[in-house]
Amino acid sequence: MGAGGPDDHEEQKWPLWLKPMLREKFFVQCKLHADSHKSECNMYCLDCTNGALCSLCLNQHKDHRPIQIRRSSYHDVIRVSEIQKHLDISSVQTYVINSAKVVFLNERPQPRPGKGVTKTCEVCDRCLLDSFRFCSLGCQIVGTSKNFDKKKHLTLAISDSEDSYSSNSRNGRKNNNIRVNSFTPSTPPPTASSFRTAKRRKGIPHRAPMGGLVIEY
Repeated sequence: MGAGGPDDHEEQKWPLWLKPMLREKFFVQCKLHADSHKSECNMYCLDCTNGALCSLCLNQHKDHRPIQIRRSSYHDVIRVSEIQKHLDISSVQTYVINSAKVVFLNERPQPRPGKGVTKTCEVCDRCLLDSFRFCSLGCQIVGTSKNFDKKKHLTLAISDSEDSYSSNSRNGRKNNNIRVNSFTPSTPPPTASSFRTAKRRKGIPHRAPMGGLVIEY
């Protein structure tokens, strides 16, 4: 039998559950347990990869590898202590949120890095500490792909972000550009109340003792 093509090699670099997990939509109500107060889907089974799960769904996955997804400012994160058991994340920026070290699942584009910034994510240009290459698991996959075109990726990502925030002010919804190698839906547009809350809680990232960033609220 002949050797596999380049696409096969790209797929084999990562666990089979990683890309489906990054594309999954979490923190929605479980359709099977909608009547329960524990119906929020914030779990994922690495063995089944059959969608987001609520805590009650885990009864059907007792001998599997469930992992919990958490949320920080509309973005999904996962604790380093959980994900590092299954995946090499040494090149991904870590953050300290609520006293726990986490990594973001997907990119958060930052078109204009701050002044004096010397290190940014190789995919989306978000500010990083010097010891990391990527800001999220999604960026790690995209940035290590042989077909990655940074200029094209950033252009489509920024366009997609701007469309999602401006759609409410237009008479008709514009079809967003589909981002190449993207793993996450657009961040929901902020409401007036969420904007006030975010503005009040905004903090300044600081270096953590173990090589992460501390986000203070």
